[in-house]
Amino acid sequence: MAYQELNEIFEKLDADYCAAEAHGISVGMLCVESRADIDNWFRALFIDESTIDDEDIETLTQVFEQTRSLLTQADQDYVFDLLLPDADEPLFEQVEALRDWCQGFLLGIGYAQSNGQWPGEIAELIADIIEITKVDIETQDEEEANALMEVHEYLRVAVMNIRDFFAETEREPQH
Repeated sequence: MAYQELNEIFEKLDADYCAAEAHGISVGMLCVESRADIDNWFRALFIDESTIDDEDIETLTQVFEQTRSLLTQADQDYVFDLLLPDADEPLFEQVEALRDWCQGFLLGIGYAQSNGQWPGEIAELIADIIEITKVDIETQDEEEANALMEVHEYLRVAVMNIRDFFAETEREPQH
């Protein structure tokens, strides 16, 4: 699903979140708990789920389940990506969506793991993601576009590391 198509659904529903932030929430939830319930995602996104028509529910469900699939298959590291506007969109829109995605991701991991206890490397990655939510863009030159691509790739790898940590935690025997 293309970013713009999904974003149109959120605009039509007058949602508090854009597609990037909603995707970030789902990724955060699924990184912490690969069996996360889609109903929790819907509750996080919408005050009144009854206003969503069946076609939009189906589309949103597909996005959530595709995200789950990409995150739970270890060999999919190079296929998973953040749901963001295309590179041909204005740079400020790309940066805004990246910040929104990071905010959503932080909401998603907080929703699924509320105690906030993060071990060393994971705490550093999360601190970096928090810093990315503060990014502002003044210029729109090629250097900024290259920096954005580097941050995008960093986030993709950070998500895989966070996913791997929690996947390992899920596999550990409970005492």
